[in-house]
Amino acid sequence: MQRKFTLKSTDPLALLGSRDSNLRLIRESFDAKIVVRGDTLLLEGEPSELKQLEKLFSELTAVISRNGGLTQSDIETLVHLLKNEKPVAKSLPSDQVIVHGRKESVRPRTEGQKRYYNSVLMNDIVFCIGPAGTGKTYIAVAMAVGQLQAHNVDRIFLARPAVEAGEKLGYLPGDFREKVDPYLRPLYDALNDMMPADKLRKMMEQGTIEILPLAYMRGRTFNNAFVILDEAQNTSANQMKMFLTRLGVHSKAIVTGDITQIDLPEKRASGLVQIQQVLDKVKGIAFIYLDEKDVVRHRLVREIILAYDHFEEKQRKEQDDRLSGEEGKSPEDEHE
Repeated sequence: MQRKFTLKSTDPLALLGSRDSNLRLIRESFDAKIVVRGDTLLLEGEPSELKQLEKLFSELTAVISRNGGLTQSDIETLVHLLKNEKPVAKSLPSDQVIVHGRKESVRPRTEGQKRYYNSVLMNDIVFCIGPAGTGKTYIAVAMAVGQLQAHNVDRIFLARPAVEAGEKLGYLPGDFREKVDPYLRPLYDALNDMMPADKLRKMMEQGTIEILPLAYMRGRTFNNAFVILDEAQNTSANQMKMFLTRLGVHSKAIVTGDITQIDLPEKRASGLVQIQQVLDKVKGIAFIYLDEKDVVRHRLVREIILAYDHFEEKQRKEQDDRLSGEEGKSPEDEHE
């Protein structure tokens, strides 16, 4: 059987390597024949291998697009993952249990959460934006734990920017762990709801689950992992770009945040606000928006959110009316 794979906008040298070093490494891993004709790869072999090769080259071109190039480790990791890949359903019933927690099973409870859940199944990167109490972080952690338990990923990484109230880690007392724990506590709490304490402790000691401040992700690549960035409204544009380019092969990422609760200094734009315009048309990336109808905390939380929305809308209207009135004034009116 034969198939063609077109390189499109990918630099052949970046994909195939200097003197075809990357291509040789790929050929050694498959029985199928791979012939290069300009910007087209001719693949010949068994249907199952051709399917793996098409997915391999698609993933490798995505890595080049994100990171600007390939390493031997990128290729070896992805080849290993593809050859040992288990079939995963792309769409499951929306009342499906995400993970069995210590006290109760975690499952989507609102229409918005069901969209969120299914979107994560069908996309490699999902941004979930919504107010407090909508289950953004909780569902993200549940899906990560579920994927780990199903052996679909090897590791979980959870990160948060440590910028609340404008504080910086270096000015806080204590060692590294004591400095970051207050910022990361919500992630620990979610994990504790879903896993026995002794098992969670062991996985964290082994590095299977890692919770870290966003700043400590720089320079790392996360392969075959489930990566979560929480409170992303408090990331700068550069931090958001840094986080997204850490994603390695065969990995998923969820980015959560509430753009109405930005704690960044006024002069810095939120990376979560900007990224909605940057990535809105990129295939494989989805944006899910939750609102007060998806709040699953105390019934008054929904009313509080609505009250704040009403108050802020009233303030905006009063400000607009005031500005319109000032613009309508003539110079004579001002002198009077």
